[in-house]
Amino acid sequence: MIRALLLLLCSPAVGAGRPPPPATPRLKLAFPELRARHGLRVYELERSCCYDVLLLDEERGRLFVGAKNHLMSLSLNNISQKDRKIYWPAPVEWREECNWAGKDINTECMNFVKILHSYNRTHLYACGTGAFHPTCAFVEVGQHTEDSVFKLDLRRAEDGKGKSPYDPQHAAASVLVGEELYSGVATDLMGRDFTIFRSLGSRPSIRTEQHDSRWLNEPKFVDVFWVPESENPDDDKIYFFFRETAVERQQGLGKTSFARIGQICRNDVGGQRSLVNKWTTFLKARLVCSVPGTDGADTHFDELRDVFLLQTRDKRNPLVYAIFSTSSSVFQGSAVCVYTMADIRRAFLGPFAHKEGPNYQWVSYQARVPYPRPGMCPSKTFGTFSSTKDFPDEVIQFARHHPLMYNPVLPHGQHPIFLQANTPHTFTRIAVDRVTAADGHYDVLFIGTDVGTVLKVVSVPKESWHNMEELLLEELQIFQDSSPITSLQISSKRQQLYAGSATAVAQLPLHRCGIYGKACAECCLARDPYCAWDGNSCTRYMPNTKRRFRRQDVRNGDPNMLCSEDPQLGSVPQKKLYGVEGSSAFLECVPKSLQARVLWTYQRASSAPKREVQLDERVVRTERGILLRSVQHTDAGLYLCHATEHGFTQPLLQLLLEVIGTQQAPGLAPAGDTEPVGPPGRKVWYRDFLQLVDHPPLGAMDKVCERLWSRRSPPARRRPVLPPPLSAKARPPNWRQGEEPRKARSRRTHEAPRAERGPRNASPW
Repeated sequence: MIRALLLLLCSPAVGAGRPPPPATPRLKLAFPELRARHGLRVYELERSCCYDVLLLDEERGRLFVGAKNHLMSLSLNNISQKDRKIYWPAPVEWREECNWAGKDINTECMNFVKILHSYNRTHLYACGTGAFHPTCAFVEVGQHTEDSVFKLDLRRAEDGKGKSPYDPQHAAASVLVGEELYSGVATDLMGRDFTIFRSLGSRPSIRTEQHDSRWLNEPKFVDVFWVPESENPDDDKIYFFFRETAVERQQGLGKTSFARIGQICRNDVGGQRSLVNKWTTFLKARLVCSVPGTDGADTHFDELRDVFLLQTRDKRNPLVYAIFSTSSSVFQGSAVCVYTMADIRRAFLGPFAHKEGPNYQWVSYQARVPYPRPGMCPSKTFGTFSSTKDFPDEVIQFARHHPLMYNPVLPHGQHPIFLQANTPHTFTRIAVDRVTAADGHYDVLFIGTDVGTVLKVVSVPKESWHNMEELLLEELQIFQDSSPITSLQISSKRQQLYAGSATAVAQLPLHRCGIYGKACAECCLARDPYCAWDGNSCTRYMPNTKRRFRRQDVRNGDPNMLCSEDPQLGSVPQKKLYGVEGSSAFLECVPKSLQARVLWTYQRASSAPKREVQLDERVVRTERGILLRSVQHTDAGLYLCHATEHGFTQPLLQLLLEVIGTQQAPGLAPAGDTEPVGPPGRKVWYRDFLQLVDHPPLGAMDKVCERLWSRRSPPARRRPVLPPPLSAKARPPNWRQGEEPRKARSRRTHEAPRAERGPRNASPW
């Protein structure tokens, strides 16, 4: 861990002249902006919470949601419209019994839906905690898209033990394969008997060995998937992902959490004389996600948080994306690692872990392994056994005492594909979308955090697919209350992302191409696989359409190769600023990309050469521009703001600064006269104001004077009516600036009572 801290401290820092670190998002969008301009929709139900279970049904166009005491059916096109709800509370007697057991009746003694699967073409299968009485039921949803049925069939309700947890704070992982439910869950009220359980279907229920730390040691189940092994269904396996207290930890280090992947054969029916109604093919291996160190010590991320199975053209070899965090109080970080099924299968075909020697050290088992090899499925593909009940006793006994593999499963490339350290958030959920771009296929990662944000990340190969570059495209605040994201689902068909938290469900488009800018270079620099330049704007890239001007380069993102137009200064926006000599002036320029480096150049006159703005104590760079603390006469000129990103520089803004001297006020002194108008040493109140405006018409001065008078007058005093301004010809010979003519003063005296005029000799200024 100390090595990891040193590694982070030696990383490039953000400073003047340095590019931002790779973890900086290119765009950062807050909740109000997403809600107002970018299609963010939010759904929340009164008197409910904990929208932890999302089931995406593309055929029906519905998003099924499991929450506290409710099941919801929402439209995939717009979750805030056409919602259907089922109220599914726990019975009163169950709630009272839960309360008697010491649980809170308003927060824990409820029915929290934890399991939701498609059972067949007309029904769903749902399970909930039922106020510490797990219960399951079938939900009728209709067969066709136009069917509006959404009804809970309580007549077929059944016991949810071994399917749903008792405690709403406990997680459960399950998958429905055919008519059989495979789940990893705690099967007792106290949450101590953790098991991998198979239920439903026609075959007898089967589970892991009970109270054996070699099998499961305080596990926290994360997810479970069914992956076919070959064309023969008898070879299909179920893979469980969880984290647990490691039994092979070194002595004296206390409890250490390891990430695991476990496998079982789908056709496992238990042993004949030993392991009856227990798994005989259960094996587990460590899932490693670490950063290699130069000194040989790796920094491990062992807290497995979520897993996403990305299907490929070969259904037998999907990619496994997993997110991890650290359990250390010294080093905080999160990482994403990707695994291949070939590496997973190789670990389960390797040596078994064995405890031997005087100190009972875990070593590789080198003795003879019985046949058939433990963990192999009974099928005609790899042997002649038709059932696990036919396995010899020595195979069953070996499997019982050696469920752990010695070799771990290493990630693709031997390191994480995305990593963030010492950030104010932790990764919680992940969903991946494979996108077809002009230069290949890219996996876009949507990562949920514990502060209600979603990170949009894409991995781009540099020289080869083994050397990847991680691009953090966007950081999106999709939940206003910053509640942790507990579920993520992607609809590639509708190009939408759905997220659940403790307070609401959110829907957001996968891309916002128009926000990148209105130029080809800006669209190209974004390197978003969803977006391309079509000749007029940055729009959604469609691989099936053929357009002459469509340009996209995710791998290199080089506008010099794709964009022929050169941004001319005539097309760059120009603003004019005024600065008073001796005061401060702020030159604002904020690029769209947070990963861009801003460069300022200065030009005294149109014929003068350009030079870079030099920073010192008087000229300070900020996140939004540069600040001139004390404006000097030599600061006047043209300032040009450039953005440099990915080796490409483009002008963003021209700022023309005019400096007004304090010794001369336009319109108050004749040309060439440097002395101020008014008594020597006395500052005239309106001088700075008139320095910022050209000669206004006399009619406009009335409004200005009225505003100044209203600001200086107390709130309770009625604003007097000022006389019309006198022209130069009508002014008395002895009239001075800052003083009214005597007739005007006397006329104003008769217009208001003495109490409203204030002191006799008070000046209105």
